[in-house]
Amino acid sequence: MHSLPLFHRIGGQRVVVVGTGDMAAAKARLVERAGGVPCAETEAHHAKLAFVALEDERAAEAAALRLKRAGLLVNVADRPDLCDFTLPSVLDREPVLVAVSTGGASAGLAKHLRLRLEAILPQSLGALAQALGTARDAIRARYPDGDARRRAIDAALQEGGRLDPFDPQGDDAVEQWLAGRAEANPQEVLDFTLASDDPEDLTLRQARALGMADTVLHDPHVPEALLVRARADAVRQALPADPPEDGLTVILRLG
Repeated sequence: MHSLPLFHRIGGQRVVVVGTGDMAAAKARLVERAGGVPCAETEAHHAKLAFVALEDERAAEAAALRLKRAGLLVNVADRPDLCDFTLPSVLDREPVLVAVSTGGASAGLAKHLRLRLEAILPQSLGALAQALGTARDAIRARYPDGDARRRAIDAALQEGGRLDPFDPQGDDAVEQWLAGRAEANPQEVLDFTLASDDPEDLTLRQARALGMADTVLHDPHVPEALLVRARADAVRQALPADPPEDGLTVILRLG
């Protein structure tokens, strides 16, 4: 991965858009949709981001160089080699945003992946996110320990859980979940023998477990391409090692 995925807040901020015609107009609409204010290059000293939408390659390169020298991060339409950042295809379930990017390799592929996701993510997803945000203090009160709180939320949001995001949720779903008595299992150890070192051979259960694990114990020869499927903040440790006394531990062995 050669890009760091970020969501940059631009509400009320000026964003330079260089160019005319449909391509530049599309970039300006994108800025406005995110709450930003499109502006000309003459106002670059007020901005941090810039879009260059020029058909002429030399003019586009020159504009990008000027803006970069002014300290702005620049996106140049159809020129990923000149871009400091690229634009993903975005699925909007406000406040949930799902961004699909190919790093500039194929905008068409990113769009069609996003369209597939549009068909399977319910409209209630945004309302669920809002409800979880509103209930943040109540969730902290119910689960004051950070690890226990994360495990409880994981259990609720997993497939078939009380708050499964792929199932349409009622307006009071989060309140009902908090009023329930189900608690997350404080300790669970899953031991998997992998079919190969190819990430494509992971079963759905293995992939989901990796994404939720607090600790990953693994054979030394398990490749990074597999281990990266775990949470970035999960503890990793090569075998032999004993699992911790709490949390979800996934043990990966190569067959």
